Amino acid sequence: MTKIVNQRIADYPIADIFLERWSPRSFKEQEIPEDLLMSVFEAARWAPSARNRQPWYFILATTKEEREVFHQFIFEGNLQWAKKAPVLALLFSRKTAEDGEENRYHTFDAGCAWGYLALQATKNGLITRAIGGFDKEKARELLDIPSEYECHLVIPIGYPGEKEGLPEELQEKERPTERRPIKESIFKGKFGRPL
Repeated sequence: MTKIVNQRIADYPIADIFLERWSPRSFKEQEIPEDLLMSVFEAARWAPSARNRQPWYFILATTKEEREVFHQFIFEGNLQWAKKAPVLALLFSRKTAEDGEENRYHTFDAGCAWGYLALQATKNGLITRAIGGFDKEKARELLDIPSEYECHLVIPIGYPGEKEGLPEELQEKERPTERRPIKESIFKGKFGRPL
């Protein structure tokens, strides 16, 4: 993967991987070796979670037949590019603890697992992009997901492709984006007070 660190500038020193990770849409239709793929899920496994409940789960679609099931619930705007990814993963999380107590942090924890996965994918020379545009109830039905779990994201995983492989309207968007300055995201002492 082409390093893009010099195109994105951090306000303070951070590891290059945070600047290298972005969310492309262009995937090569190339299989991923199992050890390389499982490495991204191993990273997600080590994400922090409230009371170590680890409420996140993934359903993987790695065969043509499995991916075609996922294609049935991904909205068309996303499917036009996501269908080239060799792996699709559905991220979902359990809304309650084993004792039945509500887990108010399950979505936060699942998001953290996604972040770890995305960073490891970048380290492995792979790309990922989180898709929120899918029919969650249809996914639940087609994948037999019980009601005590909440569906969050579909995650295409694969090798980076050429932007010319995308529909023309998406080609100009196929680049890393910037972030607002860090001081616009942090307040000092209370809301609205600049750092």
